Amino acid sequence: MSVILGIETSCDETAASIVVNGEDIRSNVVASQIAKHSPYGGVVPELAAREHLEAINHVVSQALHDADMKIDEVDAVAVTNGPGLMPALLVGVSFARGLALSNDIPLIGTNHFLAHIYGAFLDCGVKELEHEDIYPMISLVVSGGHTNLVKITADGKAEVVGTTIDDAAGEAFDKGAKLLNLGYPGGPILERIARNGDKKAYAFPRSLTGAGGKKVTEGNRFNFSFSGLKTALLYHCDKLGGGDKVEGKVLEDSIASYQEAIVDVLVRKTKDAVEFFGGKSIVVSGGVACNGPLRERFEMVFSKDYNLFLAPKKYCTDNAAMVAGIGFHYYQKELFSPLDIDAYARLPKISNVPFCQSSTAGQE
Repeated sequence: MSVILGIETSCDETAASIVVNGEDIRSNVVASQIAKHSPYGGVVPELAAREHLEAINHVVSQALHDADMKIDEVDAVAVTNGPGLMPALLVGVSFARGLALSNDIPLIGTNHFLAHIYGAFLDCGVKELEHEDIYPMISLVVSGGHTNLVKITADGKAEVVGTTIDDAAGEAFDKGAKLLNLGYPGGPILERIARNGDKKAYAFPRSLTGAGGKKVTEGNRFNFSFSGLKTALLYHCDKLGGGDKVEGKVLEDSIASYQEAIVDVLVRKTKDAVEFFGGKSIVVSGGVACNGPLRERFEMVFSKDYNLFLAPKKYCTDNAAMVAGIGFHYYQKELFSPLDIDAYARLPKISNVPFCQSSTAGQE
């Protein structure tokens, strides 16, 4: 039995989790900062770091308590050391360093982006990852900071084949809500209002899909762009007298159409990548994967002919169970990090993952 303590502070959630053997979740504690950042319409990095400092000791202690374990029963500490907000990351990394050093246990730095992919399997069976017939796998990681398509093969080789060239999908939701003066975070707010709207009421652009008659270059075939959509919403609001003047049925229809444009692009691009690379499985993870219409569309398009893994909603948003889970695979391979491990803000080049059965992956 391998017990991993996971710690996550990449953005605005302070989280800790105890996971046994990469899938048995004994505890999963998350302290959210949404109320603190909501007045600013987004996450303030310095404020996030201060809140992490306030919360991290309690959150880790609570995770151990909920799992009915003591720190000397933990085999390794896995911590997100990137990508993310540097001030926030440094709190978690520094705490994990101290915990590992003072208790003489290994430290494992984990990639937050890859942990999101692993999180899609925590409730539906990590053992699925050992079956070679689910590969190649195309994974869509879609959140406030990422909109990427990743191809993963049975030997653990991984390649980012598509990325956003401007805003991430989560940013498009948040900035759309801000334009309409609806609050933060934007995704859940827009989804709720869109339920009563007509998604076909307004024709918002689908950039880099060829939908507007403009040919997509081969280099952008699997890439995403949402800045044009955001600008289109701005112009739409201006025609109606400004974001604070859009109300009632017009507001519902506008948001439903805006959300539909985001969902449509994500599904189209994923489908194209699956067909081009001969994918057998589709994985959808990240905060935006909580969106109901997005989940419904993926079910409708892919569930019949492919293996579809939608991350459970509780593991879509930032959490430490996915960190401890993926950390187990590094622990198995004895791929430990030095105690002077540093944090990094940007997503590095992805060339492998640690969780395929035949993977010989090292850390990114």
